[in-house]
Amino acid sequence: MCGIAGAFGVDGPLRSDVRAAVRGMTNAIAHRGPDGDGFYDAPRVCLAQRRLAIIDVAGGRQPMANEDESCWITFNGEIYNYRDIRPRLEAKGHRYRTVSDTETILHLYEEYGPACVDHLEGMFAFVIYDGRKQELFAARDRLGKKPFFYTVIDGTFHFASELPALRQSPLWTGELDMGGLESYLSLGYFLAPGTIYRNVHKLMPGHWLRIANGRLETRQYWDITEFDTDRRPDAELLVDIDGVLRKAVHDRLESEVPLGAFLSGGIDSGLVVSYMAEALGDRLVTASIGFGSAEHNELEAAELTARHFKSRHFSELIEPRLDECIGPVIDHLGEPIADSSAIPTWYVSRAARRHVTVALTGDGGDEAWAGYDFRYVPHAIEARFRGLVPSALHPVMGGLGRTLPKGVRGRNFLSNLSGDSASAYFSDLTFLKPGDTRELMGLNPDGPVDSSSVFAAVTDPYRKCTSTDPVQCAEYADLKVYMPNDPLVKVDRMSMAHGLEVRCPLLDRRVVELAFRIPASRKQTGRTGKALLRQLAKSRLPAGLWSLPKKGFTVPIDEWISREYANAFRDEVLSSDSKISPLVESRELARRLESHQRGAENNGYVLWAAWVLERWLRGAADRAPENVF
Repeated sequence: MCGIAGAFGVDGPLRSDVRAAVRGMTNAIAHRGPDGDGFYDAPRVCLAQRRLAIIDVAGGRQPMANEDESCWITFNGEIYNYRDIRPRLEAKGHRYRTVSDTETILHLYEEYGPACVDHLEGMFAFVIYDGRKQELFAARDRLGKKPFFYTVIDGTFHFASELPALRQSPLWTGELDMGGLESYLSLGYFLAPGTIYRNVHKLMPGHWLRIANGRLETRQYWDITEFDTDRRPDAELLVDIDGVLRKAVHDRLESEVPLGAFLSGGIDSGLVVSYMAEALGDRLVTASIGFGSAEHNELEAAELTARHFKSRHFSELIEPRLDECIGPVIDHLGEPIADSSAIPTWYVSRAARRHVTVALTGDGGDEAWAGYDFRYVPHAIEARFRGLVPSALHPVMGGLGRTLPKGVRGRNFLSNLSGDSASAYFSDLTFLKPGDTRELMGLNPDGPVDSSSVFAAVTDPYRKCTSTDPVQCAEYADLKVYMPNDPLVKVDRMSMAHGLEVRCPLLDRRVVELAFRIPASRKQTGRTGKALLRQLAKSRLPAGLWSLPKKGFTVPIDEWISREYANAFRDEVLSSDSKISPLVESRELARRLESHQRGAENNGYVLWAAWVLERWLRGAADRAPENVF
């Protein structure tokens, strides 16, 4: 696990000042690799890396070359099947100089070209410079666990693991692209492949990129293509789920440095820990955090699981302080992301890093195994009801729903009937509804839902899913839209802020593909999600776990804004020199704050989103104020 950066001359040699700036790019991501740096410098390319040494600590330094030094790689991530691949490549004549997973990627590229990615199981973002062809090749893992940002400025291709590294280039202009503001306010993030910066992009998950003959192309190499085909009895399915999860966890246990797990009170992390216990025995290490408020504290459930598996367990009770963490959290996110759960993720990463360098987590169980009861269950009910009601009545009932006051039970349900299932998914996914977003931006709030600039980006994946089950379509869209833009970003940035590598077995490609072959009706039964995972968990986790109430991994952001930090919010977001005042209606924000403090409305999300954006803009000292507009 590392941070990568570099530059490549699309049409010819690099400028000397760009080459010199690459060291500054790596300094900007030094937290991702505290164990050292490395550089490869040639007339047309400069590759760099900050290293967090996990595998082949002694010999795995990067950038790394092949046998004749005609190809060089800089790589961020872990390849879990490299030991299986190596003998096959050696049989074809490839000669290794290290025992690292990095070198296997290079030899795969020599053998298969861009198709090398088809052979890799793991999380990765890497760049290979092919000196023979004078080409650059880059790829990102299938689900987007590892980040990859890039931009082309004045004929120079720049890339990095995080946005702040790109800002070190002497060619950087810092021009903002507020065309994504509606996406940010509605969803909490700037939708990939865009960023908050103009002409700066994210390489999409499951895609590769190549620059050859002065031309940049990107291509998708992986997608989920099989849905609802596995209709075996539960008993047979559970045997396969058990086997693929065990394999996914065991693959992620290789490390030459201390390794453990994040342990919450849920079944996802509990299942991961159960398989770790099989392999590690008394070497199992787990870490948990809890907050003082009972509704934000899962320590009791975590400690029950830890005792059951006899792990060496470290738990911390934390009283989070917004004034302590808001600065580093926003800085490390790189661009505004309005998911306040980044705060507890920052704290648990800090706590875990005191004991381990690598941590396994339960992330990914909800998206592929129908775990979001609060969205997937109503979505299934809406779809069934829509089929029972004559289509002529759909717009009537949708209009009735929109006339009901906000917060009234059934309002969203009725409103969603005016469109199809994809439109309902869009409505359910957005934290701030399109009309409210436009109103906040000073635009006409009464336009049709599909006129939103983010509508197509969110609903296209839903419509692309070939399943006839709306829950399966919603899961697929979540995996394409929500997961790589929010949870995976949050986990990567907050863990790497502390030099901690995080591995997610439930997001193993083979686990995810199996999950989508299973019909959603088998994963969600009635109002209960993750039905199959729950069956498996009941055979592996302590019985007492099921009697404990489920609690979220959250912080009391709503309460903070309405009480303790209300004045700080006013002083920054509603001040006369506010950076977001040209972008949003300050009067509407002030109204929402007042209503939130009275308890008339819960506006915690939109107020936090506004504060994060304001803080981020204030902290961007290298950008001229006029670039905001």
